[in-house]
Amino acid sequence: MANPHGDRVKRSEINQLIQDADTCFQRHGWTLPPTPKWDVTDFGLGDCQCWGLVLVNLAEEAEYCEKLMYAKEGMTTPAHCHAKKTEDIISRYGVLRIQLWNGKPEASTGSEVSVKLNGQPISLPSGSIIDLHSGWRVKINPGTYHEFVPLSEECIIGEVSTANDDLTDNFFVNAEVGRYPDVVEDEPPVIRLVSDL
Repeated sequence: MANPHGDRVKRSEINQLIQDADTCFQRHGWTLPPTPKWDVTDFGLGDCQCWGLVLVNLAEEAEYCEKLMYAKEGMTTPAHCHAKKTEDIISRYGVLRIQLWNGKPEASTGSEVSVKLNGQPISLPSGSIIDLHSGWRVKINPGTYHEFVPLSEECIIGEVSTANDDLTDNFFVNAEVGRYPDVVEDEPPVIRLVSDL
């Protein structure tokens, strides 16, 4: 879905984010597989520095999925949930702030949200914020809304989950969000994205 306001992300911005992510991965010892599947999104909002995420699909199997993700300070992944997917979100490098709700944010005040933080079950007031430091992880169950943003200059984020379906199992609070970007081709792609195929 394209941004209704007409803002579109430039291919040059996508190319730069891929190069930044690749440099960060190499600098911190994360070697990618021979033919990784890259995905860069601005969530259809036309500003990947504010609303954006770089994803690399490492494993896509019927039973499970693994991703390595990259974001810069301030690049937010907007509030969303999954109906089927259970996932662990892991800070592999940097500090990742994650906010959690037990249902849609505007309708979940006064309730609690249950997650596992570093393997330990905890219950928090809906809307609580957790800062995941390097190595920390949070397990998010289906139906739990979550939004995350790096607090550090750069952040490498891991995701290990049950089977992934980006087309039908992402439910964003903001109705203007689209999973894949509407791209202005101002230069050739350095890598073909999953949304380009």
